[in-house]
Amino acid sequence: MNNISFELSNTLSAKTAFTSCGCNRTPSSVHWLQDSQNENQAEEHGGGGLFLYAARNSVAVVLSERNGAPRVISSHSLHKDRVNCVRWLQKSTNSSQLCYFLSGGVDKALCLCKYHRKTREIESVCCFKDSQSSVICCDGLTLKSGQFLLASACGDSYVRIYQPDKDAEKALQSIKFGTGFILSLQLTFISATSVPVLVCGGDDAKIHIFIQQAGQFVKAISLHGHEDWIRGLDFTTDDKGDMLLASCSQDCFVRIWRITESPNKVPDPSQNPSGEIKLKENVFVAEVNEKNVTFSVTVETVLYGHEGWVYGIHWHPKVLDASGTSRQPMKLLTASMDKTMIIWQPDADTGVWEERLRVGEVGGNTLGLYGCQFSAGGRTILAHGYHGAFTLWNLTTSSSGDEHWCRGIAVSGHFGDVTDIAWDPEGHFLLSTSFDQTTRLFAPWKETGNWYEMGRPQVHGYDLQCLAMLGRLSFASGADEKVVRVFQCPLNFLENLDKLCDAKISSELHQMKKEGRTMAEGASVPALGLSNKAVFADQPVDMYADKDVQPAANEQYTESSFRPLDLTVPPSEDNLLQNTLWPETQKLYGHGFEIFALAANPQGTILASACKATKPDYAGIILWDTKTWQQITTLYCHSLTVVQMAFSPVSGDRLLSVSRDRTWALHQFDYTSGAVDKLAATDKKTAVHSRIIWSCCWTPDEAFFLTASRDKKVIFWCRNEDSLGGGDQPAGLNGYGACSQATFSQSVTAVGVSYVLDSSGRYLLAAGLENGEITLCSWNKSEGLTQLHVLDTNMAHHLTVRKLIFRPNSNTSEGHTNNVVKLASCGQDHQVKLYDIMLTG
Repeated sequence: MNNISFELSNTLSAKTAFTSCGCNRTPSSVHWLQDSQNENQAEEHGGGGLFLYAARNSVAVVLSERNGAPRVISSHSLHKDRVNCVRWLQKSTNSSQLCYFLSGGVDKALCLCKYHRKTREIESVCCFKDSQSSVICCDGLTLKSGQFLLASACGDSYVRIYQPDKDAEKALQSIKFGTGFILSLQLTFISATSVPVLVCGGDDAKIHIFIQQAGQFVKAISLHGHEDWIRGLDFTTDDKGDMLLASCSQDCFVRIWRITESPNKVPDPSQNPSGEIKLKENVFVAEVNEKNVTFSVTVETVLYGHEGWVYGIHWHPKVLDASGTSRQPMKLLTASMDKTMIIWQPDADTGVWEERLRVGEVGGNTLGLYGCQFSAGGRTILAHGYHGAFTLWNLTTSSSGDEHWCRGIAVSGHFGDVTDIAWDPEGHFLLSTSFDQTTRLFAPWKETGNWYEMGRPQVHGYDLQCLAMLGRLSFASGADEKVVRVFQCPLNFLENLDKLCDAKISSELHQMKKEGRTMAEGASVPALGLSNKAVFADQPVDMYADKDVQPAANEQYTESSFRPLDLTVPPSEDNLLQNTLWPETQKLYGHGFEIFALAANPQGTILASACKATKPDYAGIILWDTKTWQQITTLYCHSLTVVQMAFSPVSGDRLLSVSRDRTWALHQFDYTSGAVDKLAATDKKTAVHSRIIWSCCWTPDEAFFLTASRDKKVIFWCRNEDSLGGGDQPAGLNGYGACSQATFSQSVTAVGVSYVLDSSGRYLLAAGLENGEITLCSWNKSEGLTQLHVLDTNMAHHLTVRKLIFRPNSNTSEGHTNNVVKLASCGQDHQVKLYDIMLTG
């Protein structure tokens, strides 16, 4: 334990230092802010501005920086279930620091919020909950009166219209679409008028246009052409004043429709004296300024280039030319399940629309792209995919003045429940596992100091449950299988990590070379395989040497090929998937059911593993010698699943385990003789907790250990005569007893204690609750527990907290020398978070 002196006070404060979460798997989950500041906004915020994305039940605001990478700067829990769509709203206000956005979710709610740019706070304005099913998509429009006009399409086959200032409870109008569904909609004004127009595209392959007349939307026309579900719509106005509507569909086609004011009221298609071949005109009439005006709709072009369903479509935003005039570039961005984005543009001479740029993924195991967006200035394009990852490309200018698109750094994160996290023993990086079947590594990029995903050591075929660090360069993971897998850091990844993050691993490299140990250059995964195979620099790996899996004759299943990297920036998604894997070095067999908990001693010489169990015979804890990978012994002390285990943090000679059977057990190791003895344990009679014990941990000086339970209690245990209850202790406790306990408002699902004490001997405690909150407290034996600060569900998690762990090694550059303690957390909301806890003294 580091002897750092500080004082815990009731004014303790905390801030979120890093948030990681994948994007939801819906086409309308991302929207880039396009406001009146445009390029000024982009300049002010580092070249890209702000964009929103849906992250599980919350909405995340991302700042895109010119010289760094996008990073989450704010998030807000708005919904009780998954968010399906987000949308910035343009509103003229006296304050340029205020933005509004709309979100809809599976919880049937449509929420209007405002975002304060200066404070980065999100405030709820109103929420509409009169839908009978999930909100699929939404949009909003600012009327000339300054009021918002909102629209949402729901799974109950209705499109609902709202106006917050008039009625904050019910829809002004509900439009029924039979038994079909509207999958995309957009609101705008028709041809430089103040008449709102609503365009809807659904599963009937038609585009339905509604015009607002006398306060109600009336159907004007339905456009035919697509042959499958319509997944995206976007409006713009060209420099001539004509409206252009772009639509994309699961028929793999993109259509552009031109809407113009027609001089003729109702053209007669039979009258064509010139005999010229003309496109069929669809016409509708709208009342504008008390006059009937006829509008015609024609197909401008049909674009085909994607080989999969087209989910995303977005027009290039308006820009200002040298004279300050607003101009609309004729560029259209589309994204498809074929894993590509295309920028379409008409030829300057012929006017024929052509594919000007195609970017995307080649190979890998990704499943395509959903929505896509241009940035505020149009110099960045963004798409999100099935695995929750973003693909980002920037338009750069070379020294010679040539412009070209290059891949940029993007935010990333898990797209499933995050089940476990573990710090590097030196505190330089953080590992996490998830039900999305990946293990990810996060570290601070020394160029900016911001944290990013630097590696993806494991991409598996089973949901991952737990992990444990075995020193700095190795870890073990457990999944919904009976095998514990052990991984070793490869040389190429290690070199890049040290270069990007200053991880100070040169001593480990030197020691390995001194011992004559060889390191793999990287790792690859065979087709349909689960094991990461080592790739060495002088000997390419034979992916099918074991003959377990053979490549398909038609190459349908291809291996993930490793290529050495020389990184200068954090890796992109394709490199994370293929070139940052760690080779698997061991498989440990011995459990009869799925692995549920892992723990390793501080020296990394002993690994403890436990699996799911419904009776004592299966609830044994297996101890492994990490040098020989032989079983040391099996500890039988519980009757149900062991939920979590923790070794004493300094000596590593005691193992604490907690179980679903509401008991804990403590075993002691004699490293000289190799003996393992049960030191203490509770049973049904001596148990203090009345519900499942979810979590456990040690204080940094090993004087106390803590247990946290569904019964809302955190109990401190110690070995002395003054244990809670006093008197003679049962023989099974061997002098151990509860010396203090605290009750919280919710079930406590995670608990952690800081690695440092304050000058008066108090511990800093973090308790994670079932509702996602994290409570920070101080505790010592004489004074008991004092609550210092609560991280609410917007700052912490909006679903159950799964793990809390303070950063070890206080003498790191970001450590406690500045009276800042760093806390890591993960939860069922798919998020991994880091907090800077500011101490005084």
